[in-house]
Amino acid sequence: MKQFMAMLKKNENEHPPPTKLLDLAGQLCRELQGSSGSLEKLVEAMMGCKIQRYFLTNIHVVRACVSVQIQKGQHDAACRLLEYCKAEEKEELVQLWHEIHYRRVMEKHQTDSLTPLQKFRCRKRNPPPISLCPEGLKNRNYSEEVRKHLHRFAAEVTANPDKKQREGLARDMNLQPTQVYNWFANYRRRQKS
Repeated sequence: MKQFMAMLKKNENEHPPPTKLLDLAGQLCRELQGSSGSLEKLVEAMMGCKIQRYFLTNIHVVRACVSVQIQKGQHDAACRLLEYCKAEEKEELVQLWHEIHYRRVMEKHQTDSLTPLQKFRCRKRNPPPISLCPEGLKNRNYSEEVRKHLHRFAAEVTANPDKKQREGLARDMNLQPTQVYNWFANYRRRQKS
């Protein structure tokens, strides 16, 4: 840590800073993940200097900064950091984004965990920004054609197909039988309400 602080002080005005400094920052963030006091000092040093944006290209540094901010209850700051960081690991950044929002909900409800449904609702209410998901979130809905076919089958044949019928529908529409089973279960539930 002392070596890093000395290097940081020496290269604080270098644009870009030496690769060795950035690599050392990532390594220290990995090693100090368990000790919150030391990690907090490291994060403060990196985020308080003129070259902080260069550190935010390293996923280990980003993860460390986000975890320190979550511990301090600074959820908005953690979200802003993710929005503007330049790390390449977009999927991991999206996971961190969701984690921040899960923590926020857990604190609000004073609980240690969330159910899958609570997590789903949390993700729906707090989609990641375009900077993290330039291609958008994966759409988990079926195509219009598949939905029409399933609706037609439900209306004209049965809303409760047997195993053989579900397997046939799955083959016809290139789905898994479980997907067809779930679609019809959800369809029946929607019809009741």
